[in-house]
Amino acid sequence: MSAQGNTSQLTAERRTDFKRSSNRSLRQGGRIPAVVYGPSMEGIPIHLDAKEVYKFARTSRSELFHLKVEGKTIPAVIKAVQERWGNWIHLDIQEVSENKPLRVKIALDYQGVAAGTKVGGVLQTQEVELEVEGLPSALPTSIPVDISHLKVGDKLTASELKLPAGIQLTGTGTELLASIILPRGAGAAETEEDSVEGAAK
Repeated sequence: MSAQGNTSQLTAERRTDFKRSSNRSLRQGGRIPAVVYGPSMEGIPIHLDAKEVYKFARTSRSELFHLKVEGKTIPAVIKAVQERWGNWIHLDIQEVSENKPLRVKIALDYQGVAAGTKVGGVLQTQEVELEVEGLPSALPTSIPVDISHLKVGDKLTASELKLPAGIQLTGTGTELLASIILPRGAGAAETEEDSVEGAAK
């Protein structure tokens, strides 16, 4: 893997053998089979170095990179990943236009300690990714989600997020991201304590 400016570059080789055993051999040799498609190269079977792919994708697989294949370099993103036992076994790579908005899922980075967890509440996160749209160069590696203000009973929806400039939600904004709830039995225990205190009075 190399870098051009602030954009990473991955080099791929074309696949010519499509037997299942050939893909298995590629994976055993540290390669990941893939397909790249787009306006200038539709459905080209390729394979990439697994270590380089993992190194690049450590931040976010939605990040724009330059893919070099058969002497041609194109802007691209990893569109879909097939996994098995925690390993990536196949990639769908999409060629993109740097001047056209792209719709992708971005990882959510939950930050802070929710106020409600300090008084016995439990944080529940419903989503780990959020679909957004923006120019490839504007897509962040992750979206920060501040949960420090959440109290017991509070809910956080997608519309409440502060998105980076140039990025928009593709959904309705009503998607539930996180909430603070009381543990099971906590409400009943509090009710019993209140009853005992009331009787004592």
